[in-house]
Amino acid sequence: MTRRDLARAFNLKGQERADLRAMMRELEGEGLLARGHKKRVRAKGRLPGVTVVHVTALDHDGDLLGQPATDSDEAPLAQIHLLQDSRGRAPKIGDRVLARLNHIGGQNYEGKVIKILANAPSKIIGVLEQSRDGLVVRPLEKGAGRELRLSREATGGAGPGDLVVIQGDGARPLDRADAKVTQRLGHVDDAGAISLLAAHQHDLQIAFPQEVIEIADMAKPVSLGKRVDLRDLPLVTIDGSDARDFDDAVFAAADDDPSNPGGWRVTVAIADVAHYVQPGSPLDLEARRRGNSTYFPDRVLPMLPEALSNGLCSLRPGEERACLALHIWLDRSGQKKRHRVERGLMRSTARLTYEQVQAAKDGKPDEQTTPLLSSVIQPLFGAYDALTRARNKRGTLDLDLPELRILLDDKRNPVDVGKTVRLDAHRLIEEFMIMANVAAAETLEAKAAPCMYRVHDKPDQVKIEGLGQLLKSLGVVRQGILNATPKDLARLLEKTRDHPLSPLISSLLLRAQSQAIYTPQNIGHYGLNLGRYAHFTSPIRRYADLLVHRSLISALKLGDGGFSEDVDAEAFQELGSHISSSERRSMEAERAAKDRFVAMLMAERVGGVFKARITSVHRFGLFVQLTETLADALVPISTLSINRLDHDDAEHALVDWQASTVWALGDAVEVELVEVDTAMGRLSCRLVDHTPGPRSTAILKSRRRRKTSGPRGRRRRF
Repeated sequence: MTRRDLARAFNLKGQERADLRAMMRELEGEGLLARGHKKRVRAKGRLPGVTVVHVTALDHDGDLLGQPATDSDEAPLAQIHLLQDSRGRAPKIGDRVLARLNHIGGQNYEGKVIKILANAPSKIIGVLEQSRDGLVVRPLEKGAGRELRLSREATGGAGPGDLVVIQGDGARPLDRADAKVTQRLGHVDDAGAISLLAAHQHDLQIAFPQEVIEIADMAKPVSLGKRVDLRDLPLVTIDGSDARDFDDAVFAAADDDPSNPGGWRVTVAIADVAHYVQPGSPLDLEARRRGNSTYFPDRVLPMLPEALSNGLCSLRPGEERACLALHIWLDRSGQKKRHRVERGLMRSTARLTYEQVQAAKDGKPDEQTTPLLSSVIQPLFGAYDALTRARNKRGTLDLDLPELRILLDDKRNPVDVGKTVRLDAHRLIEEFMIMANVAAAETLEAKAAPCMYRVHDKPDQVKIEGLGQLLKSLGVVRQGILNATPKDLARLLEKTRDHPLSPLISSLLLRAQSQAIYTPQNIGHYGLNLGRYAHFTSPIRRYADLLVHRSLISALKLGDGGFSEDVDAEAFQELGSHISSSERRSMEAERAAKDRFVAMLMAERVGGVFKARITSVHRFGLFVQLTETLADALVPISTLSINRLDHDDAEHALVDWQASTVWALGDAVEVELVEVDTAMGRLSCRLVDHTPGPRSTAILKSRRRRKTSGPRGRRRRF
């Protein structure tokens, strides 16, 4: 049980919970309790004489180490040293083995391997293919094993080229005769199957339970009641042209306070999702399980049912909507003077797109933006200019990387690949949202209320040191960047903005960064160079924002929809881990779907030649990014040279010393597209032309110096 479970079982509150924590620490210190998976505790005992063990690591002597593979709520934490038997195949890391254990003291055991157990997955997602021996399923997931042969009866009507989900009866490995197709996702060439495939591979929820849909359908619009009336404030939403859920609206005006000359008053109004999603309700539990919305090129898997996400919680123009509003006052330099949070009722004046707003700002307003130009749009950009000055002074890591965009036709089939152009209108909304997120975090901190912070730790020093040496070798910097601040990195990005390797430099900096996560423990946000930061502005699509809304409602006594009871610190920490994991899973699914959409489009261009740049170097070949489409492709090492190639991991290069050729990070190349695997989302290319970059040139020069120099620097003759 967790400590929270025990507290509930004994109906402990307040100080009694603190006493329980202290008591359990004492018991743990005496060896009577052990802490296990997900911070659960249990009575300490020994493992059974024969136990299933998961092989986890190697020790310093090369011996295998393992841990019990049984239910972690029942098995004590133990360190098992596995004795290798010379007979048969030796187990490897990741294997499950049946072992006979000998307790050697404390939590240490020696284990003699009896049998290596099959690591059959519970399900396989793959593409059905015709072979000489019948139908086989080629798994699309790493580590899923070899191809699986199916009988005609087990295919469930699916045929060659279909994407399928395979499951067994749960009692035997999937390579037995009980494996069968349980779901057909579509044909490998069917664009509609791509997102479904990515969702299944990453265990994302597709359909909502009927009970949750019914609760959302019964929701009603709110009345003014005790809310602040914001319906006369000309708030507008600014989103992408294909957006369907509008959860933030903005307004700005010059501050009329004579003590704040040149200052601004800004309002950021956010959909009041907490009013509709009550803590502990089936709707809340489903939103928590999903953690966030997932956005594929052709569809959205929303966190909330459509009746809320595209209905009552979407700030549609001309319709009254419940909101949480942050009013913020800025001075002329963009520094916040004060802010106020209130619960209101608003009515959006207009639904605008980024392109519309940018065109209006650039002197080309349309029929919709012309009447809003002086009263709404120009003040928004005035406040944005002030915020930009504050951001530049603070110094932030702004990795302005081009983003791949899949263009669809009316039937949601991919027709082209483009790049998302980042406009000042995009940056305007970003700055307003960052400002509101900071204000929300400051409010909760001032009230000593629970806050789910969005934190971003400093980069790993080993990575950043390696990156500094790489940038130095590319001629980008003269010294390393080991102790660089976000402001230093911002200067570096600005300095190299027109550099031919600018996209690669931004990409390398991104790879060196830590992963941003959600946690109630605040360590600040390194990338934004902020001491406190929380997500507040998108509660329709992020559960973290809903938690911040609830805490604000409770702390400021703004009515119902706040936390229903005191927040358990341990449970809140676990919730942060869950939504961080959900976010990563969605990002991986979105990336996988984009890769497959790109592969589907590129399949029609096999044989074409494309300009590209080397983005990473491995023992098996080069990864290049196509300049036109931003697609990643592999150039296998076998296609580069007939000579032996050396992989220099430190130099990020493949070297053919016999031909005096080096392929290194950043080199410009031309490649011919030779193969496309739509199911896997992979492109394979052949090198057509190669323009050595500064790294390749430096490696060759260094090699020549070593060859022609004697022990005292004298030139050697050959």
